[in-house]
Amino acid sequence: MKFSTKGRYGLRAMIDLAVYSNGEYVTLASIAERQGISTNYLEQVFSALRKSGLVKSAKGAQGGYVLSESPSDIKVGRILRVLEGPLSVTDEDDENLAGNESCIRNCIRINVWEKMNNSLNELVDSVTLEDLAEDYRKRNGIDNSMYYI
Repeated sequence: MKFSTKGRYGLRAMIDLAVYSNGEYVTLASIAERQGISTNYLEQVFSALRKSGLVKSAKGAQGGYVLSESPSDIKVGRILRVLEGPLSVTDEDDENLAGNESCIRNCIRINVWEKMNNSLNELVDSVTLEDLAEDYRKRNGIDNSMYYI
């Protein structure tokens, strides 16, 4: 399976939002600049993310996007399914096949494709946005401490 730029860039943008938001709205322009992604492209991606309820938006000078839930409650699989659709290594349809061809395809589907699909879905559903954001912070020396005065 190969993910589209929509899925890859969308996941990067969601990690960026989790890292830099701290409960405040973040502009698409700032995400685009940090991630090297076109602002126009991010508008399309965030439209889908907003419609799915993963992010909230606000217009105006202090506007932008914020996560609608805690990053620890958002699974990577959920983000990818919003942007990519169902996650499957193949969309082979075994209906209307006869005899040995049907049997062989069924054997492959059951013993290979379904196991790969299950493993893929288990993996993306076991990783949270917080897991990725925390790793990003560590790798880039970003302090997550919040200071109040």
